[in-house]
Amino acid sequence: MRKLIPVLWLLLFVSNTLFSQQADNDLVQFSGLVVSGDSLNPVPYVNIRVKGTSRGVSADYSGFFSLVARKGEVVQFTAVGFRSGEYHIPDTLRASRYSLIQIMTQDTILLKETVIYPWPSREQFKLAFVWNDIPDDDITIAQKNLDRMELRQRAMVMPMDGSMNYRNYMDQQVGKLYYKGQYQPMNIFNPFAWAEFIKAWKRGDFKRKN
Repeated sequence: MRKLIPVLWLLLFVSNTLFSQQADNDLVQFSGLVVSGDSLNPVPYVNIRVKGTSRGVSADYSGFFSLVARKGEVVQFTAVGFRSGEYHIPDTLRASRYSLIQIMTQDTILLKETVIYPWPSREQFKLAFVWNDIPDDDITIAQKNLDRMELRQRAMVMPMDGSMNYRNYMDQQVGKLYYKGQYQPMNIFNPFAWAEFIKAWKRGDFKRKN
């Protein structure tokens, strides 16, 4: 019995070696290029998978792919916008490498017609159209900007720049030098000042603005 144990171990080792060699002989380095059928341009990022298994790869930007498969297996090619394709690796191959140029046919997908309505009903559309606030065109905007009242109101609230501040300061200094050594006249007794005040009051310059 002890003499049979080494013989059994030897037979088991030989059988495993033969099985592994046979399994290695079934492996094929399957590579190739995926192109379109109408222009023969490369089809990038094609999904390549061995049918019935979870083994697979994706082609690169140039359409090139490479994966390890077994002889006799079926390789599937799928891509968006193209019809799916299959290729059966021959089981009579003697070499461990096999190349292929897979041609993909474009698949046209026809979608159903879709009609989009902006309003649920014709009555609501009429109501919205009547109350629609149409924006002003360029001419209307220019006319509003050049209106005298608009320009006057903008001038009243517009702050003084550097030149205007300098001129106001110089006028004050000139006035002080002009009336130096005497009392300055008071505008409350000046008829011209009262005339300007009445004009400003009629124009509404003293009204409170919102």
